[in-house]
This record gives sequence, C-alpha cells and structure tokens, in this order.
Amino acid sequence: MAYKIGDDCVGCGACAGACPVEAISQADEKYAIDAATCIDCGACAGACPVEAISAE
Repeated sequence: MAYKIGDDCVGCGACAGACPVEAISQADEKYAIDAATCIDCGACAGACPVEAISAE
C-alpha cells in the first residue's frame, strides 16, 4: 500500500528529502509519490509538518 500526499500539502519538500528510495517528486507547487517506487516505509509521513501524507 503506497502512501499518498493529500491536498493539505504546502510544497515544503520535507517528504522528498526523507524518502530513502526517491519516490517523491515535485508536481506543480505540491509533491507526489510514485506508488510503483514507494516501499511503504512511512518516512515521508513522519517528516511532513502538516500531516498531509497518509497510507492509501
């Protein structure tokens, strides 16, 4: 089950820096997670200051 970045994303990039497999990239002003690359570790969710990331 991959993680998903919701509409609350503020585009800070903290999640991208925390991802060990570089599954997160910038999409417009916000970020997106590549579900095929995500290893479900949850590091991104822990790094998000606005709690915009959740498990799908």
